[in-house]
Amino acid sequence: MLNDYKDGIFETFFGHGNHCIVIVDREGFISYMNDGYCRFLELDKEEVKGKHVTEVIDNTRMHLVVESGTEEIADLQQIRGKYMVANRVPLIADGEVVGALGMVLFRDTEEWLKMNSHIKALLLELEAYRKQMNDQNGASYSLHDIVSSSPEMDQLKNKMMKLAPGDVSILLRGESGTGKELFAHSIHQLSERNTKPFVKVNCAAIPEHLLESELFGYQEGAFTGAKKGGKPGKFQLADGGTLFLDEIGDMPLHAQVKILRVLQEGEVEAVGAVKPDQIDVRVIAATNQSLEKLIQSQQFREDLFYRVNVVQVKIPPLRERQEDLRVLSKYLLQKVTERIGKRVVDFDREVYQCFQHYHWPGNVRELENVIEAAVYLTYTEIIQVDDLPEHIQYVRSSEQTGTSLRDIMDHAERQAIERTMKKTGGDKSEAAKLLDISKSSLYEKVKKHHL
Repeated sequence: MLNDYKDGIFETFFGHGNHCIVIVDREGFISYMNDGYCRFLELDKEEVKGKHVTEVIDNTRMHLVVESGTEEIADLQQIRGKYMVANRVPLIADGEVVGALGMVLFRDTEEWLKMNSHIKALLLELEAYRKQMNDQNGASYSLHDIVSSSPEMDQLKNKMMKLAPGDVSILLRGESGTGKELFAHSIHQLSERNTKPFVKVNCAAIPEHLLESELFGYQEGAFTGAKKGGKPGKFQLADGGTLFLDEIGDMPLHAQVKILRVLQEGEVEAVGAVKPDQIDVRVIAATNQSLEKLIQSQQFREDLFYRVNVVQVKIPPLRERQEDLRVLSKYLLQKVTERIGKRVVDFDREVYQCFQHYHWPGNVRELENVIEAAVYLTYTEIIQVDDLPEHIQYVRSSEQTGTSLRDIMDHAERQAIERTMKKTGGDKSEAAKLLDISKSSLYEKVKKHHL
């Protein structure tokens, strides 16, 4: 419905103001951006129109306001390294959200620069305190580190905030790479135990003969090679805090018995100890396996399952929340480029289409690996389809092309023309030479494929 309005109306109201204005449609694509915002972003006005807002504005929430229909007033937003105050308001017609209007506020450049410097100083100070706290308790992540825009993840985050304050045991379930550890960190950070230790145990990585001593510790002389003075186990180290048992389905049965006692009695007995020690630990467990099937095959204790499964949280795989793909891709690209030190700023539109068609069996971890590989392979600032692994390119091409020879040949021809036109910067004469066809043939094919 926003398309029914004339650009001239937008220009009359917003074109000459001091504020940065952007308007998006119901899908989050930019319908209008005023001159002030375009100048700040150093972008051409016609270039941004029709692009998805996440491709143009850093850390934007405009598309989320359209989805929720809820206004956001005086929200702090970082754009190109500068902190600004943003208002975002849903646009409603006939009782239906048809888009959103965003306004970035600052009164004059000097005042804005002072505010920006002040905010940066405060955030740096806050980050220093946060790092100090992380070093002390071992939890590095919070809910803010879980990047998403899908309703499923918003609901999940709200659930985490409700569960975090208590001491109830939580079982996180989800495929490998969905971010179970990030949620475990976040629960600890939001809990009353956040000043106490967060200790992680990867049950699949510790050799079976060492697992018991790693979990419960040992006394001096408990076995050959035991350290003088003994060694505390993970449970003792986590006393007062949170113990995260990752891949709990891989834990051997004899260790499961002792963990059950800890949860039931609140006491742990080190290897070689004469008496148990009282401890206070909250347990968060995680698995990508079906514990119910492991119980049936007698590889996991049913009584332990009910102890750790007081509250169960299922983290959806990436393929079930494709709304997150765009915002996650942008976030991971920034993260990867900062680590590598290579300037790559965005993805070609077709890359996003490839991402949408791919199944992502490795979830967010696989997405990050794909983006990292593409950053290394690309020669430009924009990642192209050719920079992606072949299996991801193949999925999209096999879904988009038909089974007939004509469909396959048409698709190949279109791709060849598109790539050549990009190489020549749109110069059709040069593209025709490279393709070894006449200029008139190229014009016909461009028209045929609507390029």
